[in-house]
Amino acid sequence: MRREITIAAEPRETRGKNEARRLRVRGMSPAVVYGAADGPVAVAVSPKDVNSILRSSTGHNTIFNVDIAGKLAPVMLVDWQHDPIKGKLLHVDMKRIDLSQRIAVKVPVHTVGDPKGVKLQGGLQEIITREVEIECLPDEIPEQFDIDVVELMIGQSIRAGEIPMTGSMKLLSPADSVITHIVTIKVEAEPVVEEAAPEAAAEPEVIKKGKKEEEGAEAEKEKPKKK
Repeated sequence: MRREITIAAEPRETRGKNEARRLRVRGMSPAVVYGAADGPVAVAVSPKDVNSILRSSTGHNTIFNVDIAGKLAPVMLVDWQHDPIKGKLLHVDMKRIDLSQRIAVKVPVHTVGDPKGVKLQGGLQEIITREVEIECLPDEIPEQFDIDVVELMIGQSIRAGEIPMTGSMKLLSPADSVITHIVTIKVEAEPVVEEAAPEAAAEPEVIKKGKKEEEGAEAEKEKPKKK
């Protein structure tokens, strides 16, 4: 979706780790702008401006203007990196957008309502797919798709092909991809514990005792008789 947002970008002559380090010390982040008829341009941008776009309702699908030395161009964020520990923006790639050409984008899918299969039948709603890929004109990129799931019962599902496409939109994701479905909650049976026979442990002791008595009787027979 196109927004009236403009980000200033400073052209940079050098690249590499040292240059990137110096930019971050200044509170800037290295970036590259590429695509369309013009070649790639290395620039520096404010990480605050980029993060503000990423956190907006349209997120990375936002089309905004980048100002490079007074020259404006509509762009989108296509790749970015944050430090996994400090969370700082390390790098960002921006792609120039031709507003007259269709582009492929991924759009979030949100479910709306409480399914009857959950409320009335005690089932469980599972979300399988959280975004779908579509193709459309840049000015017609939706923020999200809202899917009504109120009528879903156990065993029923909603697939990507059921999402309404309007205007120039065309679904690129497989039409049979499941967005959400209602399943039965499985109850696991408790394991059966077998009890040992109570007399089993006493048998070895009885046999042992009987053997000793037999050995004692044999010993008495072998003793010499007194004269």
